[in-house]
Amino acid sequence: LCCQCGVPIPPNPANMCVGCLRAQVDITEGIPKQGTVHFCKQCERYLQPPGTWIQCALESRELLALCLKKIKASLSKVRLIDAGFIWTEPHSKRLKLKLTVQKEVINGAVLQQVFVVEYTVQSQMCEDCHRIEAKDFWKAVVQVRQKTVHKKTFYYLEQLILKHRLHQNTLRIKEIHDGLDFYYSSKQHAQKMVDFLQCTVPSRSKSSQRLISHDIHSNVYNYKSTFSVEIVPICKDNVVCLSPKLAQSLGNISQICVCIRVTSTIHLIDPRTLQIAEIDGNTYWRHPFNSLFHPKQLEEFIIMDINRVHEKKKGAGAGARSNKHTLAEAWVRKTSELDTDHQYFCSTHLGHLLNPGDLVLGFDLANCNLNDEFANKMNPQHIPDVVLIKKSYDRSRRQRRRNWKLKELERDREGTDTDDERQYQDFLEDLEEDETIRKNVNIYRNADIPVESDTDDDGAPRISLAEMLEDLHISQDATGGEGAEMLT
Repeated sequence: LCCQCGVPIPPNPANMCVGCLRAQVDITEGIPKQGTVHFCKQCERYLQPPGTWIQCALESRELLALCLKKIKASLSKVRLIDAGFIWTEPHSKRLKLKLTVQKEVINGAVLQQVFVVEYTVQSQMCEDCHRIEAKDFWKAVVQVRQKTVHKKTFYYLEQLILKHRLHQNTLRIKEIHDGLDFYYSSKQHAQKMVDFLQCTVPSRSKSSQRLISHDIHSNVYNYKSTFSVEIVPICKDNVVCLSPKLAQSLGNISQICVCIRVTSTIHLIDPRTLQIAEIDGNTYWRHPFNSLFHPKQLEEFIIMDINRVHEKKKGAGAGARSNKHTLAEAWVRKTSELDTDHQYFCSTHLGHLLNPGDLVLGFDLANCNLNDEFANKMNPQHIPDVVLIKKSYDRSRRQRRRNWKLKELERDREGTDTDDERQYQDFLEDLEEDETIRKNVNIYRNADIPVESDTDDDGAPRISLAEMLEDLHISQDATGGEGAEMLT
């Protein structure tokens, strides 16, 4: 019989029934039944004291661990058997935990009890969101610069940053005339950006820091760091003149080459032999070279006659050749000189694209003044009269038929140049023509422009629908509208 109420019970060390034992002893005494959790609305993170903010979903294991840590000290006197959430309305700002604990009480009897701890969710803006809201508060800046007229490499770099979501930690992005500035709240985020740039484009970097404040009592220093990243001043479709030493080290390639692509390295091709070479950032800075022409100096030629060269004897120590290009010899005439009989003979790597009567863009080396230290020392017989760069298509028609688009970084602009739109169209055309660059870029379908049939195709390269992504727009509630039934 229970020594308190006389009810028959199975024998136990306390000789009491469960009701009387709970009335005598409360094993949850000293454990707080209410608490507070701090939540940042901007980034949707919870504060884990003393100063760590962590991402937790509702009723997740991470949030359960965070709540239990707040009462960890008082739980040391009991044994925690089970813990779980009781469902609460997500907008109620309440979290309820159901805990099951055990404790040894009178004469070695073990008592188990279930109780509820309620937490109030209080809003508090975290330090990172404070800095983002302030916009001018930054601790590190990455200054990306390229000393060129054309911004093709920057447009490509922008798409890589968007694809790999490297812009998420930036406080602010500012565009200036020859580059971009990325502002960060911590030096680690800026260093991560610098490492990414050095892996994706040929570049070199320097860093410096400036002391802002110093607390002599706690020996805390507050610095602002600046990272300067300089991208090599070579863009796609540039004609370059290599130094004799560098040309020899690249498999006796010709000194006059065409840049066909800029990724993590500079991809060059010799238009007279199809020999290709890659130059990384370190090699470029040891043996620097410049572009011979600006993109505005491109001239339009018309193909009068063209012959494919199927076999070309390799020179001594020659390197690899391109399989995607076809070597050809062509007679061309400037469209501005159609009333004359003046023609130019040249070798070109575009034999797979060109036919007699086609228009092609190129550079006229025969009638120009080359101001380059390596080109001036070359034998004039080794300098070609004309270097053809790319086939010319009707730009306005290509623009009308372009049924895809790209995303852009949100940035502060000092002022848009009228030349920027032309350069951006050049970059979009490069994406259509070069499949290798296209693989590294997220291309989205533009639903505003209908898909045309290929019956009136003029031969201009286009991007297939299979390579495009659907741009997701959430314009209403996921349940089909406010108060609507759940869609199945």
